[in-house]
Amino acid sequence: MTGRLTDRVAFITGAARGQGRAHAVRMATDGADIIAVDIAGPLPEAVPYDSATPDDLAETARLVEATGRRILTSTVDTRDLDGLRKVVDEGVETLGRLDVIVANAGICIPEAWNVITPESFRDVMDVNVTGTWNTVIAGAQHIIDGGRGGSIILISSAAGVKMQPFMVHYTASKHAITGMARGLAAELGKHDIRVNSVHPGAVNTPMGSGDMVAALGRALETNPQLANMTTPFLPAWIAEAEDIADTVTWLASDESRYITATQISVDLGSTQY
Repeated sequence: MTGRLTDRVAFITGAARGQGRAHAVRMATDGADIIAVDIAGPLPEAVPYDSATPDDLAETARLVEATGRRILTSTVDTRDLDGLRKVVDEGVETLGRLDVIVANAGICIPEAWNVITPESFRDVMDVNVTGTWNTVIAGAQHIIDGGRGGSIILISSAAGVKMQPFMVHYTASKHAITGMARGLAAELGKHDIRVNSVHPGAVNTPMGSGDMVAALGRALETNPQLANMTTPFLPAWIAEAEDIADTVTWLASDESRYITATQISVDLGSTQY
């Protein structure tokens, strides 16, 4: 434990598994208590990978508690602003403060542009954009009221830096998050609150489960020449969730105290050409 986040409190969405779990465990290891939410249930019908479960969220709690820190977990859809507000209000009452928000929850649906349905487009935008906005709205005032400043980290994507083929709706949503972070950074700066976006490339998480690989393959068949648009520079090809958590935790800490309105890519160089 480094202690860089000792006694701070972080609110993290999509915390049941994958990147969200990695953020929670890493921040707890560095001394933070956690308010963790996840839908932990069925995702929109068009999403081609397996949903997180209540057992997944319980495992996140177990891992955080093993570090000696406290965690409060709730099953909430980030599209439910009232539900998020209730969770954060209760979490701050119990844990005493809020310092960090990590808007991590999101969905991805690989589809060629001309087969995206209105429902699919709406689901991606509602979860990824409105859900991110709701997360900030549910927590930011608590950081302001604390008077200590803080850090808000919006999880965008490589698709928020460079378009990602076969994901027009996902690309649009992640570009929106990039702009949202910059706008919030401008307005919240007077409260000493920093807002940044993090842009992972390929990450080894359960998002690759179920029919996700097959869905990507079907979309690729519609335009094979786009296959290599996100080839990384580094030989690893894919990051682990803990690699993204390293960056997110650094942004939550005082080590990045003068960094705001910045887009930080953790993508092995895949968006730099």
